[in-house]
Amino acid sequence: MNWNPLVLTFELALATTLLLLLIGLPLAYWLAHTRSRIKPVVETLVSMPLVLPPTVLGFYFLIAFSPGNSFGAWLDQWLGLQLVFSFEGLVLASLIYSLPFMVHPLQAGFSGLPPSLREAAFVLGKSKLQTLLKVQLPNIRTSLLTGIVLAFAHTVGEFGVVLMIGGNIPGETRVASIAIYEEVEAMNYGMANFYSIILFVITFCILLTVYVVNGNYLNRFWK
Repeated sequence: MNWNPLVLTFELALATTLLLLLIGLPLAYWLAHTRSRIKPVVETLVSMPLVLPPTVLGFYFLIAFSPGNSFGAWLDQWLGLQLVFSFEGLVLASLIYSLPFMVHPLQAGFSGLPPSLREAAFVLGKSKLQTLLKVQLPNIRTSLLTGIVLAFAHTVGEFGVVLMIGGNIPGETRVASIAIYEEVEAMNYGMANFYSIILFVITFCILLTVYVVNGNYLNRFWK
């Protein structure tokens, strides 16, 4: 059994989720509290991966980051980054493609908090950062957990974007979804089933955990 595609898949999902947490938190906080006129534009850009075909995003990533393009050549020459057909390129593409799955739950959580909560923290002398870390985040922990799990699970299931930008390089960009497709094309249904059942069980358990935690089903059961 070749475990490399599964290992690479979860490495990609973990790296993407951690980076999305760092990016999504301030972005969701801003969207929840800003009155800027560009807010609808930003919300639209964040949400576009939900409706755009993955191959559209993958195609434009491929064109933008290709060494034959001026931007891709600049990244290669000045920063030493070759994002096409590389793990780093998969991470960057996954960040864009899974962004709404992190931002939307966090934005809903921040928007659902009463304004008096922030105001009381400011009156007590807390800074914006202290208010975020010690007051707001503990009160949106279910939204935070939902965003983390959805971003992770969505990255695990990516296919079109990672195929376009990463190709199918064993040990580098051949994630489980691509391995399944390749094994089916080769009529090797045993290996395709092996990868599929592993992904099915893991994602089912992850999502079940979210519903259990958010629904407080354990507390109800023990009562």
